[in-house]
Amino acid sequence: MSALTGDTDVFTAEGADRARACVLFLATRQDDLPGIYDASHEAAINGVLDELVAEGWIVSQRCVFDPEAPNVPMGIDTGFTHSHDLAGVFEAPSLDAALAGTVRLEKAGWVRAFKTEWLIGLREFSPVFGKGAHSDHEWAFLALWEWNDQWCEATVAERNDYDLECDEAFKGDLDHEVNISGRMRFDIAHHWHHLGYWEIAGPDVADSAIRGHERVADFKFTTSRHIVGRIRPLGDLIAPKKTEGEGHNV
Repeated sequence: MSALTGDTDVFTAEGADRARACVLFLATRQDDLPGIYDASHEAAINGVLDELVAEGWIVSQRCVFDPEAPNVPMGIDTGFTHSHDLAGVFEAPSLDAALAGTVRLEKAGWVRAFKTEWLIGLREFSPVFGKGAHSDHEWAFLALWEWNDQWCEATVAERNDYDLECDEAFKGDLDHEVNISGRMRFDIAHHWHHLGYWEIAGPDVADSAIRGHERVADFKFTTSRHIVGRIRPLGDLIAPKKTEGEGHNV
């Protein structure tokens, strides 16, 4: 599947032999009633996650930047800023495996705890590192976007000029020590065309970097959805709520 835009100074196309399917999830807790979701469901979900890792899944985007990093399930705590409680990005060996894996997670008990928006696509561009930022970060920033009517009406020359302008903004992101795990293409099944995943040091970094994109009119050709949150072990985020009198997991 060819890219909608070509290589730039910052991004290069992922090799066909390394292209992987990507799974984005945005989940909202719904286990308000006792017994809907308990430790047995949690254990079943963790069992499926272990199986997926054995089958070649990447369940921590840190492994995209550092293949030697532990491949343990990680999520993004987003409930303090968004209507959904958690998000995350996995990578599967194929589109078929990605779809089947989400079904297995739902059947294991995920659907009891969460109302989830699953988005599946393909890795399109290779990851890039921010300046001096080869280490892990504690926060993540997700950007979903789709090309708008102005993009559809633009000439090839106008699109190429736009790519060069945006590349300047992405260079600014790297100056902010942002690690970018490439670009994922989602328009094969969703209205969102692309996903970008960033490792960042904190929310202020995302805010400052996005201002750079605004300065080059990045958003004149796109409609975007931005998500920010703290990276945490997925096991902490999917733990059942404690019973009344014990408080709640946070």
